[in-house]
Amino acid sequence: MADRVPLDFDPPVRVLRALLLGIDNHELLGPTPCPDWSVAALLDHLMGLSFAFTQTARKRADAPGTSEPPPEPSAQHLSRHWRSRLPVLLEDLATAWKEQTAWTGTSAAGGVTMPAAALGHVAMTELIVHGWDLARSTGQEYAADPRTLEILIEFNAQYPPEGTPGLFGPVRPVTDDEATLLDQLLALTGRDAQWRAPRRRPAAPAA
Repeated sequence: MADRVPLDFDPPVRVLRALLLGIDNHELLGPTPCPDWSVAALLDHLMGLSFAFTQTARKRADAPGTSEPPPEPSAQHLSRHWRSRLPVLLEDLATAWKEQTAWTGTSAAGGVTMPAAALGHVAMTELIVHGWDLARSTGQEYAADPRTLEILIEFNAQYPPEGTPGLFGPVRPVTDDEATLLDQLLALTGRDAQWRAPRRRPAAPAA
C-alpha cells in the first residue's frame, strides 16, 4: 500500500465543487472578504491557483503561474465557462497532490521557489480559506476537516504577523475563547471570521 501524502486535497475540493452549484449569476458582482475582489474575481483567482498549484505539484517550473506572479484576478478575466472548467481544474489539483513526488524536493509557485511540501501546505491553505470566502460571500455553509485545520494552523503560525504580501493579510487577534479551529486559521490569514456579505435591499415596487 502506497504511503499517504501529508494532506488530502479531495475533501476541500468536494466542498468547493458543492459551493459552485450554489452560486447564482446575480451574486458574481457581490463583495467578498478579500478586499476589492468580487465573487467573480475570487472565482478567477481559484481558477488560476488551481492550475498553477497543479503545475507546482508536477514540478513544471516554467508553466504559467509557477515561474512568475499571477495576474491580478478580475471579474472581466473570469472565463464564461467557469461553471464547467473550474471543477475540472480542482479535480486535477487534487489528483496531482496525491503523488508522493509532489511533496519531495523543491518546486515553484508565483515565481517563488520553496520546498515542495511547504507549497503543498500553501495550496491547501488557499483552497480552504478561499472556500470559506466563497461560502460567506454567497450565503452558504462551510466546514473543513479538524486535523487538516490543525496542520495548517501550525504551518501558518510560522509566518510574520504583518502578513505575506500577495498571499494573506496581517494576522488578526483571536480573543474569543470559543474560537473554532477554522476561526483560528482565518485569523492567521487576515480574515474576520464574523464577516458577512451585506444584505441586499429589496427591489423597489413598480410604479
